[in-house]
Amino acid sequence: MEIHTLDQLDRQLLHALEIDGRAPFSRIADVIGVSDQTVARRFRRLTSAMEIRVVAVRDGERLGHESWLLRMRCAPDGAERLAHALARRPDTAWIALVSGPTEVVCTVRASSQSEQEELLLGRLPRTPGVLEIKAHKLLHRFYGGSEGLVGKSGALTPEQVGRLRAAGPDTTPEGSGPAVLTPEDEPLVAALERDGRATYAELRQATGRPESYVRRRLGRLLRSGAIYIDMQFERGGFEDGARAILWITAAPSALDSVGREIATHREVAFVSATAGDSNLLAVIVCRDTASVYRYLSEGVGRLDGVQHVECGPVLRTFKQLAYEERRRPGARAARA
Repeated sequence: MEIHTLDQLDRQLLHALEIDGRAPFSRIADVIGVSDQTVARRFRRLTSAMEIRVVAVRDGERLGHESWLLRMRCAPDGAERLAHALARRPDTAWIALVSGPTEVVCTVRASSQSEQEELLLGRLPRTPGVLEIKAHKLLHRFYGGSEGLVGKSGALTPEQVGRLRAAGPDTTPEGSGPAVLTPEDEPLVAALERDGRATYAELRQATGRPESYVRRRLGRLLRSGAIYIDMQFERGGFEDGARAILWITAAPSALDSVGREIATHREVAFVSATAGDSNLLAVIVCRDTASVYRYLSEGVGRLDGVQHVECGPVLRTFKQLAYEERRRPGARAARA
């Protein structure tokens, strides 16, 4: 199923799931104005056609983790093997082949200085086939995380969005300090990383904790921002089309205003201030190559303060939010 075949009901359902990935079908149906059975049937169809996965994601920024985007230049015969090896690591996300057959782009997170040093100064530089690594530290996220492209579709009205938010979990952050995940939270989070829509009974079985505890603790984790519920599209969907990474250099005095403006653009799935050769990183999704050109020339290219833009077309995505080895035909063992 391609993005242009999604009808209005499909888009409304996906928009609702981005707002509250655990919302009961009955609540979504009431907001959209259709029957529970219709929502359930559409969800099954979209899950089959687009291989949607609803999963929990640890928010590294809210947890106080250090996050980096790495550009790794590889030997031509080693890029795909490296990408799959990186995808198996729990501290990686969004791994893609960019610009050609020799560049792998990967986001990594580290919860401590020692983890950061082990990854950036130890294991990765010694990985066979890696010729060069450029590291861009993510400093401030303007858009992304729990906010995605689906929300920019406008499939639901502001009133419908408000009703879903009001009925869903309170996600207002508690305090200004970092969120916390304890060792006791790991079984619960791991179960939600496998299935973000797991029932409370299933979560009780996975954790060995009473259902009342599971409800209370999950609500606390969502409210603190330690985790959020997101969607991954294995085929098609709102992230289909021509994708690219933009490395943008803005004048320091314009960095914040440019980042905030880019965050509002319909094509932008993610944008963050960075340290490195450039000071802004954006991921865009356009309908086709011509649309990428129009965005570069008429969108980001016209912003006051933008001095330079490097565009890297995304050729293949190996990992979005989660990775399953079974999806890789003929997988071979590799380490990174």
